[in-house]
Amino acid sequence: MATKIIGLKRLNAKLKKLPKAAEMAVKEAMEQGANEIVAMMKSLVAVDSGDLRDSIGWTWGEAPKYSQRIASIKARDGKLALTIFAGNNKVRYAHLVEFSTRAHVNGGKFAGSMHPGTKAQPFFFVSWRALRRRTKSRITRAITKSAKQVAAGGGGGG
Repeated sequence: MATKIIGLKRLNAKLKKLPKAAEMAVKEAMEQGANEIVAMMKSLVAVDSGDLRDSIGWTWGEAPKYSQRIASIKARDGKLALTIFAGNNKVRYAHLVEFSTRAHVNGGKFAGSMHPGTKAQPFFFVSWRALRRRTKSRITRAITKSAKQVAAGGGGGG
């Protein structure tokens, strides 16, 4: 004897909406986290000409050509991948500012002269570490919230 489950059709319809609703919520949470991280990086970076500061950003997918990937946030299913980066074809020294340079004999334009080196002026990993947990929690809350909205009949998906 077959057992009829009351409301199964409605439940299945809600479950179909969940992935889209969750994806939209996660995407929004990832963008908000990336914006916060980038803003902190820009506020902490040492500014001379402003070129390095202006090269800091984020994008969906891979980092732009010539930039240095600082962090990636990826959804478990791999569909959503966000990359935070610094640098471009004009600015290729973000890592030197972040980590420092050693004193060395110059082999470039003023060959033979001594370069005193530079001290580290961290801006990207400190920002990433400071906001990583908050961003991850925001994404988890977004998934939970979208699941609750779908379960309540609010949808959230299209």
